[in-house]
Amino acid sequence: MEKSAGRFVGTQVADESSTDAKREPRDNKRLQSILLGSLLPVLLIAVWEVLSRIGVFPAYQLPAPTTILSTIREMAQDGSLYSHVGITTFRVFAGFVIGTLLAIVLGSVVGFYEKAEQIFDPMIQAFRSIPSLAWVPLFILWMGIGEPSKVTMIAVGVFFPVYLNVVSGIAGVDRKLIEVGKMYGLNTFQLIRRVILPASMPSFLTGLRSGLGLGWMFVVAAELMGASTGLGYLLVLGQNTLSPEIIIASIILFAIIGKLTDWILKIVEQRALHWQDGMVKS
Repeated sequence: MEKSAGRFVGTQVADESSTDAKREPRDNKRLQSILLGSLLPVLLIAVWEVLSRIGVFPAYQLPAPTTILSTIREMAQDGSLYSHVGITTFRVFAGFVIGTLLAIVLGSVVGFYEKAEQIFDPMIQAFRSIPSLAWVPLFILWMGIGEPSKVTMIAVGVFFPVYLNVVSGIAGVDRKLIEVGKMYGLNTFQLIRRVILPASMPSFLTGLRSGLGLGWMFVVAAELMGASTGLGYLLVLGQNTLSPEIIIASIILFAIIGKLTDWILKIVEQRALHWQDGMVKS
């Protein structure tokens, strides 16, 4: 009994050592990736700060990074930063969910059925060619300047890249895989669940990341529609008060939050597609 317990403990310790040994190179690689990715931004900010301090860039046109950081800190201290970031993030999230759900439903129907593609796809492609700002007057007329028009605007931006990638992913599934599935007696539902969905997943996840990126772009246009809060509103406020530090602070906040949300989706993508050879890079 004691020998069995000893072997069990020994095996457990060996497994933990093996896990630690595997984790260490992975952590080092991640740290190296973060350092390399931060190198260029840090260098640019340092050059920008020096040039601003010696007067190469006039403060009324391009304030120093420390001035912009001070502006962000002041907004954080008075609490306005959190309300602006919170409402903008909520609008993007709501538009992203609505646009993605519609794109999955319509993209799946168009991807699976040729007749549906002939009926819906020409009209969707025509709508895709309409510039985003062209929707603004119509949405204001239909829904006013409240949240529904803003969220709808973002959903429109998210819809098209997700839709295109869903259709492309389903259409691009290797027909040999489907034939093999049929040979093994899989019915339609099993074919979709076990063959078509996994094979189209890479394209779908790429569409999600593209859609989220466009969602962050469309939220600026949406918040120009009479918003009183949000990062887009801060852009207008900075323009009207001749405050470039507010404008650049808003742009930087857009970049940081957009990058964070894309990073989350990238982690989801890596975990969902861990079986792909392409996800393992040297």
